Amino acid sequence: MSLATKYNPEAVELKWYKYWMENRFFSSKVDPDKEPYTIVIPPPNVTGVLHMGHMLNNTIQDVLIRKARMEGKNACWVPGTDHASIATEAKVVAMLKEKGIDKKSLSREEFLEHAWEWKQKYGGIILEQLQKLGASCDWDRTKFTMDPDLSQAVISVFIDLYKKDKIYRGIRMVNWDPQGKTALSDDEVIMKEIQSKLYYIKYQIDGSKDEYLTIATTRPETIMADVAICINPNDPRFTHLKGKKAIIPLIGKSVPIIEDEYVDMEFGTGCLKVTPAHDINDYELGIKHKLEVIDILNDDGTLNEKAQILVGEDRFIARKKIGKLLDEAGQLEKIEEYKSNVGHSERTDAVVEPKLSLQWFLKMEDITKPALSSVMEDVIQLYPAKFKNMYRSWMENVRDWCISRQLWWGHRIPAYHLPNGEFVVAATEAEALKIANDKYGNQFTIEDLKQDEDVLDTWFSSWLWPISVFDAKVFKGDAPNEDLRYYYPTNDLVTAPEILFFWVARMIIAGYEYMGDKPFKNVYLTGIVRDKQGRKMSKSLGNSPDPLELIKIYGADGVRTGMLFSSPAGNDLPFDEKLVEQGRNFANKIWNAFRLIKGWEVNEEASGDINKASIHWFDNRFQEALEEIEDHFSKFRISDALMSTYKLVWDDFCSWYLEMIKPAYQQPIDRETYDKTIEFLEDILRILHPFMPFLTEEIWQSINTRGLGNALIIEEWPKKKGFDVKPISEAAQVFELVSQVRNLRSSKGISPKETLSLTIKTQQENLYSSFESVLIKLANLSELKFGEKVENAVSFVVKSDECFVPLEEQIDVEQEKENLSKELAYTKGFLNSVVKKLGNERFVSGAPAAVVENEKKKQADAEAKIKTLEEALAKLG
Repeated sequence: MSLATKYNPEAVELKWYKYWMENRFFSSKVDPDKEPYTIVIPPPNVTGVLHMGHMLNNTIQDVLIRKARMEGKNACWVPGTDHASIATEAKVVAMLKEKGIDKKSLSREEFLEHAWEWKQKYGGIILEQLQKLGASCDWDRTKFTMDPDLSQAVISVFIDLYKKDKIYRGIRMVNWDPQGKTALSDDEVIMKEIQSKLYYIKYQIDGSKDEYLTIATTRPETIMADVAICINPNDPRFTHLKGKKAIIPLIGKSVPIIEDEYVDMEFGTGCLKVTPAHDINDYELGIKHKLEVIDILNDDGTLNEKAQILVGEDRFIARKKIGKLLDEAGQLEKIEEYKSNVGHSERTDAVVEPKLSLQWFLKMEDITKPALSSVMEDVIQLYPAKFKNMYRSWMENVRDWCISRQLWWGHRIPAYHLPNGEFVVAATEAEALKIANDKYGNQFTIEDLKQDEDVLDTWFSSWLWPISVFDAKVFKGDAPNEDLRYYYPTNDLVTAPEILFFWVARMIIAGYEYMGDKPFKNVYLTGIVRDKQGRKMSKSLGNSPDPLELIKIYGADGVRTGMLFSSPAGNDLPFDEKLVEQGRNFANKIWNAFRLIKGWEVNEEASGDINKASIHWFDNRFQEALEEIEDHFSKFRISDALMSTYKLVWDDFCSWYLEMIKPAYQQPIDRETYDKTIEFLEDILRILHPFMPFLTEEIWQSINTRGLGNALIIEEWPKKKGFDVKPISEAAQVFELVSQVRNLRSSKGISPKETLSLTIKTQQENLYSSFESVLIKLANLSELKFGEKVENAVSFVVKSDECFVPLEEQIDVEQEKENLSKELAYTKGFLNSVVKKLGNERFVSGAPAAVVENEKKKQADAEAKIKTLEEALAKLG
């Protein structure tokens, strides 16, 4: 069979993805005889295109699902998209604007027609892009949060929670996005430190010509909404002002001076202006002191008529103009530069306004309790566990969830307002009419009902995701269907820490509320992909590469491995294109190793005895690596699992094993060694497949002509058989000796083609004798001898053995002493690191016994080597 000299990812990826899809290898059906392994995708926004965060997140999910599939589990990965109310509505509004259409000129129904048209055109792009990455989702199960059945589930949950008195409607201070013109939940507000200005404004005391109170504020544009000035009753500076009034600058309105210990006497000027409509703390003060509430801002952040001045101006333009007007009026004492934390909309990045608004809320105090205890008691495990404290802090201090949004795209709130000022909650207009007439007498017709204009927060649908993707009817009170009973709870959730509260916590809440059980067993929290400067990748910064372009250049397998090379759970990934280049090089290394093996001619008569030690070593080394890899997977150390696989393949298999058994140029290999090498290669392809699915399937199918049932994607994951550390440590000793000889050649300028004689002073002759052919071949030795010190020879130490290579030139004793001293210092440093590791109780109790034993062996070997090095140095004087 003729093999391409260079691996061509593009052709291979198209071929095998099509093959997997056609043969339905991603498909999952209920099978009581198989253990289910289930992942639900964090549904990307329907507006989205593939970015680097998606690449990392979905690569990890695919690694987990492919491994589970090979382990014989019924692997089910459910894909889908989220309708993303704020983001999608903004996209549709922008699209209409380009066409010269103003949203205000459209009816709700007309706007939604455009929105659905947009969704049909662009909504599936990101899922198609995930296929390029190799994502093995069950595409037949693809869901959208506004599918009819999922939409019905959302409505059913709203009605149910309302009936349970867990949803209420009321006027509360909410976070308002003036750009999106909608309320936001606390979690949708991102705090950013920004440079702003602190304005020191003089408020004249009513009845006095020259007495003023100075108040510091970052928001002079809100002074027209002031309803009081507040002082601390214990502040002696202002005792004489108790009961008096102050005059608001520019508008001349008189407001009372009130007292409250809430005022920090040390901050600013020790007194504050109270603006209940535009600050949450002022709002609480206002309630306490029964103050008027004056809202001077329109929904879009412009000043309204209540402001009296600068009506219609944007709040930030008004801020500058007010500052100028105050200065001209002699009522601005000074301006200072000031850094403050300011809330921004997570979706539009607009500065958020505190705003009193009539909204719908979900009571969170009681409904969150099972979700808190399940994580704290490790019923649901977070990886890494450091996020438990953050989770607890949020859940213990949770506020009621504002679930209404002032948008058209989304799930419309199933509440119907009546002419008498009341409302009823029902799934349909007809049901609402019946409830209204039953409650208030038969006085209403359908025309009297007006459905609430708001839609529900997007997260109010995605919090049902692990349940609704399998059975949306269960929320209406139906018994769980077969799919839900089989696949729920799901196994692992892979997501980003920034939506731990947005989404993860809420899914856990919904899981216990509606299934009485957790929605998943483990939550793997990935880091954020950042550029080399540590900045989060974003379109606005222009620092994010196009993932599809990376796949085109480096191949999907190269990109997948590149993303995972340095992405431990919960830690940010400092992305460098060199990582994916390393991934591509790894793919090429594997391809070239396969070409080498397939290029060998086999001699059926030849003996394989010469390679028995090499085969025995790699057999055990593979099992050792497999145990390491399994341990890493069990602890969600996916990056470490890949690195263990990488070292096994690149170092042990390619750099050592193949060189050990490779026949001489144009010579055949024996059948026993060849078959065993193919067996090793197949085992390597099995553990590599979750990371590099395309390359491994290509090689697997090229080794032999295989039938449909023998595709690598459904092959069995290698079984752990245990291993003997003796051949592993012996081979490591031999490799160290070979490396020392090669280093010697390099330092002395000796050609690799020139043979050398080697004498070893050892009590382990059998160890070296069993690998004699390997030593002679890899170190290019003319002879291997055992004995005492050789005169005029360069020496080096391997474990506790002293090795001598005689040279024709005179040996520089001082140089030899320097080399041995360096080696001694290095070995002592190495020993210290091993002792430190073994002194770490977490490592000793958490690592597999074989790994701990291996570290103890390293300690013993290092101690023996130090002793030999010290003796060798002593002999040199």
